Amino acid sequence: QVQLVESGGGLVQPGGSLRLSCAASGSIIRMDTMAWYRQYPGNQRDLVASITSDGSSIYADAVKGRFTISRDNAKKTVFLQMNSLKPEDTAVYYCSTIALLLVRGALRTTEDWGQGTQVTVSS
Repeated sequence: QVQLVESGGGLVQPGGSLRLSCAASGSIIRMDTMAWYRQYPGNQRDLVASITSDGSSIYADAVKGRFTISRDNAKKTVFLQMNSLKPEDTAVYYCSTIALLLVRGALRTTEDWGQGTQVTVSS
């Protein structure tokens, strides 16, 4: 299993910026796709952005041009730079990873989730 620790959430005014970070640890042989999701109360988690190991990224239409996902492969960390924040960006943001692990001598692919970090955009 991959352990994911998120940071960077908080309260910001409309138009402001925040940067989320998610650091992965564990018996990771290869880190594949890393992604950010967000969840509104009572709703399912929706993809915000994802990035592959070679740097290819995709974004939800609602955040295109405002959010940027990036990763540091050496540190097994993914970032989400959020600019021009809007009240509708208020949600709990979750980091997700797909990784190849070495578990008791065997290779396994797992999908893991962070604990979530609250982002609130309000004046």
